Amino acid sequence: MSVRAAAGKSTIVSLLSRFYEPTGGTLAFNGIDYRERSLDWLQGQLGIVLQTPHLFNGSILENIRYGRLEATDEEIEAVAEIVNTHDFIKGLEKGYDTVIGEGGARLSTGERQLISFARALLADPQIFIMDEATSSIDTETEALIQNGMQRIFEGRISFVIAHRLSTIRSADQILFISKGKIEEQGTHDSLMNLKGKYFDLYLKQFRRESVSRELEAG
Repeated sequence: MSVRAAAGKSTIVSLLSRFYEPTGGTLAFNGIDYRERSLDWLQGQLGIVLQTPHLFNGSILENIRYGRLEATDEEIEAVAEIVNTHDFIKGLEKGYDTVIGEGGARLSTGERQLISFARALLADPQIFIMDEATSSIDTETEALIQNGMQRIFEGRISFVIAHRLSTIRSADQILFISKGKIEEQGTHDSLMNLKGKYFDLYLKQFRRESVSRELEAG
């Protein structure tokens, strides 16, 4: 799902999280209107990773375990491996016991985001929401996240809201939304064949990222 600024991104996330309910139509998960389920059920099934991770001043282990308080150390390391964050954690002097500071201030933006992915996955949610989760990270960290995304999304209902289109290239269904309306819809290949707005935006981003990589390579 690609959503431009002021297009309705916040509305989509709020509806999915049931901060408010649709005034028309139906929002259904697995064919069941989510208003037929309890709010506790929905909140217990949601895993959300935001653009700005919310971490607290404790160890990496404690921050990930917040996703499921009864999780064992082995379960925490297992989800860290899935989202490709285990190696970076083990490379720290104190590993999983490293204290990261308020808001994760002692880590890079990408490292904070990897920890938030591991925490969300530990909760084993049925519904996974990524809200611009890769927009402020470097391309190397994005590649780590993308490599783990298929394992993260397997067997789950997943919504990925992103301006960086490389993040959503493998999505089953992509919605190009502008000014509150769905302007284009389909797979990556079908939208590229359409040669519409998604096509134009993808090519612009691809060229810009190619130039950036060339500059970084020197």
